[in-house]
Amino acid sequence: MTNAAAFFDLDRTLISGASAFHFGIAAWRNKMIPTQELLKDGINALMFRLSGASDEKSEAVRDRILHAVQGANQADLISLNEEIIPRVLEKVRPESKSLLDMHHEADRDTYIVSASPQELVEPLARALGMTGGIGTQSEVLDGVYTGRLDGPFVYGEGKAEAIGKIAAQKGYDLRLCYGYSDSASDLPMLEMVGHPVAVNPDAPLETVAQQRGWPIVIFSRKTKAVMKSTTALTSAAGLAGATYLLGRRHGRIQAEAARGRFTWRS
Repeated sequence: MTNAAAFFDLDRTLISGASAFHFGIAAWRNKMIPTQELLKDGINALMFRLSGASDEKSEAVRDRILHAVQGANQADLISLNEEIIPRVLEKVRPESKSLLDMHHEADRDTYIVSASPQELVEPLARALGMTGGIGTQSEVLDGVYTGRLDGPFVYGEGKAEAIGKIAAQKGYDLRLCYGYSDSASDLPMLEMVGHPVAVNPDAPLETVAQQRGWPIVIFSRKTKAVMKSTTALTSAAGLAGATYLLGRRHGRIQAEAARGRFTWRS
């Protein structure tokens, strides 16, 4: 059994944009939330895309989702996945799929770790061939949502808590594990694994990554991944280490580069 895993943030890391908005659209179409709440989430999704997450924004979305599903049947919410999952899958970055392939070939388990509802995160992870999804769980009594959390809000310290729990269950050595995120809000997750990677990082995370010598991966609209050298990755040895961190043998990376899927820059 593998003793290492790769943990992927969802929004603006594994996918472009915010998954909560797609969840909101489906809930609105099925009359689970009013138009006014949908418009609020639309504005927040746009601001998230432009400026990244914040504690206040994420907690506001959490509270609206919990309020929206209060009194709803869990089976009804799960049925929304027929609409939600295909839309979110369209937003999965091709570069992210390549990273998943790298880790699968290295026999590492892979997980989505997201503040989005568990009912969305788990089936999305399965659809991508990942080991599982770790999302925010709402309390359910007799098949109905109470409007309260059942476990941590999987954001910030909550992500680290959730990863620590599954690592203990599965026997993962966190020193051998990988973490991918775009946001400084995920520093607790990135700091607990041996191989943190900043993906399209916001300014605070980019600063931390540069200071600590973490690899920074930029996914462009032209479907290229660019590994940027940080202060600790300027030597040939550093670049070789970054190549290993991404889970590929040198020959395989050369082949991918030849097909135009990756550009490596020192």
